[in-house]
Amino acid sequence: MQNSLTSTLVFQLDIREGSQQLLYSGQLEARRVVNEIFRLDSEDYDWDTIEDLVVERSNHVKNTTQRLFDKATDALERYYDEDDYGHPRQNYEDGFPIRMNHGEGYQLSLDDDSEGVNFRVTALKRQFVRGTLQGSQHHLDRLRTALEGDDWRVGTAEVVRKRGQYELHVNVTHEKADVAEKTNATTFVGVDVNEDCVGLAAVTEDGVEATLVIEYPEIKRERHEYFTIRKRMQSVGQTSLESEIERREQRFVHDQLHQVSRRVVEWAGQFENPVIVFENLEDLRDGLDYGTRMNRRLHSLPFAQLQEFVSYKAAWRGIPSDHIDPEYTSQACPVCGHTARANRQGKRFKCVECRFQDHADRKAALLIGAKGLKKQNRNVPALNNLPVIRTRKVRRRGNGEREPPDHNPYLTIRGDQANGQHGSVSG
Repeated sequence: MQNSLTSTLVFQLDIREGSQQLLYSGQLEARRVVNEIFRLDSEDYDWDTIEDLVVERSNHVKNTTQRLFDKATDALERYYDEDDYGHPRQNYEDGFPIRMNHGEGYQLSLDDDSEGVNFRVTALKRQFVRGTLQGSQHHLDRLRTALEGDDWRVGTAEVVRKRGQYELHVNVTHEKADVAEKTNATTFVGVDVNEDCVGLAAVTEDGVEATLVIEYPEIKRERHEYFTIRKRMQSVGQTSLESEIERREQRFVHDQLHQVSRRVVEWAGQFENPVIVFENLEDLRDGLDYGTRMNRRLHSLPFAQLQEFVSYKAAWRGIPSDHIDPEYTSQACPVCGHTARANRQGKRFKCVECRFQDHADRKAALLIGAKGLKKQNRNVPALNNLPVIRTRKVRRRGNGEREPPDHNPYLTIRGDQANGQHGSVSG
């Protein structure tokens, strides 16, 4: 099956003409445009009028302003979808990424002499920055393929400032990538996404092949800490740094989710003809009703973002994805079928009917994989003879934190299952 797949390539800018100051001026103008969009929206202007006004007043080329409008209204749509919680704030501290279309706001070309890639960025109207892209050989090779290949498209890009240096983040799309047909899958990898971990289970018609729980408690902890900081700042009227705090949180979560999604795909890729099976988040979100505060917390969790990261990383490896109805995956017993909220006690699942025990998120992943089989009218095996669970923690890297040399990522404690055999649950 041929799919359209997009990836983001990151390059540093080796400037030969123009200056970093000009790029900074372009980012300040992008910030002004986005702030104006948020202000006009809060004053109840309709979006068509807002777009006309900001395009007319902008010192960016028309297409770049329209891309900034699209990004700002995406944030506003998420705000309105989440019950009017957390209206996007205007930013007065830093520049905003310049978002552009290839051939209009920016242009890339191959250098035949050096085999490099040259860039031209329109930082402001009729003001250009030119030079050469620097980056990993893998990203440069993929970009050259995209510039030369008929089945590829070079799309939007953003000028981003990180650690005092300017980068160009380029989206490239392979429009005819080969992804296996999910109907030909033989291994159904159930994925249960939670606040602090993801449960994985590989299920075939013959039984359960393997299970894994990848823990990432840092995401939940860091998000709570950032939330507390913002609340304290609001209580004393110190709102000037709120946008920076939000960006730090987003960068941290984004980095962690990329690490988690990469491990999920690597694990799924070891099995024969896999398909990755998720819960349908639309059904899940519609069913949330735990009170206003908890609803807002759950709606803001990056479930969809992690699913998206896993799906596109898997697709690049030719692995398809599918979705199932999430009803009762956390409450149903895989052995006797008894379904009750009382079955789940935090991270431990213990059936009140047959006394079967398991790690709650591993058990949910098993049922998700089994539902994937059932959706394709396959034979669903018995799920009462489970392999030892493996638990792996995702740790942040690149900031001085390291795992000790003797660190064992596979941590289990033993518990009794209903049939008298020993199973494993994570501590």
